[in-house]
Amino acid sequence: MIAEKYRGIRPAPGYPACPDHSVKGPMFDVLRCQDIGMTLTESLAMMPAASVSGFYLSHPEATYFNVGKIGHDQLQDQAARRHESEADLERLLAPNL
Repeated sequence: MIAEKYRGIRPAPGYPACPDHSVKGPMFDVLRCQDIGMTLTESLAMMPAASVSGFYLSHPEATYFNVGKIGHDQLQDQAARRHESEADLERLLAPNL
């Protein structure tokens, strides 16, 4: 396995390409992580502590990127699309505002 060459990217919630940790909630629901004993704390930390999660994109041309600063108009748009309050998203995306 160590010699295996992975083609693609593996961005994870909370890292520069996916700074919003809140996507872990729906991800854990869809994957039924509770069935194998993985859960999220109220602050979205994964339990057990050694747990990992991410999006695995195997396209050979996939590349990592950083999400830079976003404008208030982008925050408003995302809040509307997610049916969430702007205040909640401001808290989640504070480093990117």
